[in-house]
Amino acid sequence: MAKAKLKEKPAGRVESLTFEQALAELEQIIGKLEAGELALDEALTLFERGQQLTAWCGTQLDNAELKIQQVTPKAEGQAQLDVDDTGLDG
Repeated sequence: MAKAKLKEKPAGRVESLTFEQALAELEQIIGKLEAGELALDEALTLFERGQQLTAWCGTQLDNAELKIQQVTPKAEGQAQLDVDDTGLDG
């Protein structure tokens, strides 16, 4: 029986996944890459897919953080951390 080749994912497919689905697929890819038993072309294809999934998950986490900031009431007198506030002089 011939080994099935990985099919290339259609453009936009990552965006149709939920965060949980993308994270689960990313974990599977990491496991396969860490096993080190893939041909170079298969490893590169999975690496590229992993990069897409990582970017998608990062975007989803950024959006979730923004929503939390928008719905969290600011207490009176509570300092809001500014993005430019690094705490460094200079």
